[in-house]
Amino acid sequence: MAFLLLASTVSWTVGKHYCMGRLMDVSLFEHAEDCGMAMDEVPEYATADTLESCCNDELVVIEGQEDLKMSSDRLTIDQQLFVSSFVFAYINRYEGLDENIVPFKDYSPPPLIRDVQILDQTFLI
Repeated sequence: MAFLLLASTVSWTVGKHYCMGRLMDVSLFEHAEDCGMAMDEVPEYATADTLESCCNDELVVIEGQEDLKMSSDRLTIDQQLFVSSFVFAYINRYEGLDENIVPFKDYSPPPLIRDVQILDQTFLI
């Protein structure tokens, strides 16, 4: 449960680097490293049409949940009654007795004339 809470509250960032349409690098929480084929220098004869890079970076950001406080004013009266009844019944369910009562301690078991399980070869496993 703690891991689920941590995973839902942390913001996740996945960086991907594509080179010529292929996925080259994936990184969690930061930008992915480039493949080294990016055009650093622009040639003199280059025009706007020929300056397309073969590399592409993609950054996916998944925002985490920030508000974790549940207020009781969102619950209706019926829901509050159910929750309070459930908590009261759950707490009292495990309350121990002062004395351990065994209702059949004064009765002896019936006499065993023959062992039916052995005769029929039926065993509880």
